[in-house]
Amino acid sequence: MKVKEIMHKGAECVAPDTFVITLAKKMLTDDIGVLPVHENGRLIGIVTDRDIALRAFANGKDVSMLTARDVMTKRVSCCHDTEEVAGAVRLMESKHIRRLPVLDENDKLVGMLCLGDVSTAMPREVTGELMQAVSAHHA
Repeated sequence: MKVKEIMHKGAECVAPDTFVITLAKKMLTDDIGVLPVHENGRLIGIVTDRDIALRAFANGKDVSMLTARDVMTKRVSCCHDTEEVAGAVRLMESKHIRRLPVLDENDKLVGMLCLGDVSTAMPREVTGELMQAVSAHHA
C-alpha cells in the first residue's frame, strides 16, 4: 500500500514570520496539531502544538513576539507519496514522530501521514509497534 492511499491529502502551510498566537488559534480552529512552515515554495520546518508549549510558553519568552521560525523544528523528516506505507512507518518509528509530511515527486508538500492514518489502514501489529516506538522516548 502506498502512502498516498492513506495520508491526509493537502496540508495548509504557514510562513516563517507567522506569529505563534496565530498558529495556536489556527490549530484550535482547525483541530490540528501540526503546521508545516514554507518559505519560497520549500518546506523549511514544522510547528507542532508541543513545539509551541515547550519552546514558547515553557521557556518564559514573550509569546506575543514569537514567530513560527522561533519555535519550529527545522530538521523535518519527510516521505514521498509513492513510498510504501511500511517504509514510512519505519521512518516514524526510528525518528519517534507521530506526524510525517508527505512530498510528491517534485518535493512539493501534498499531505500528512499521521499515527491515526496508519492505525486505520494497517494491521494491529504494525500500529502497536509504531505506537510503542513513538512513545518510547517518553517512558
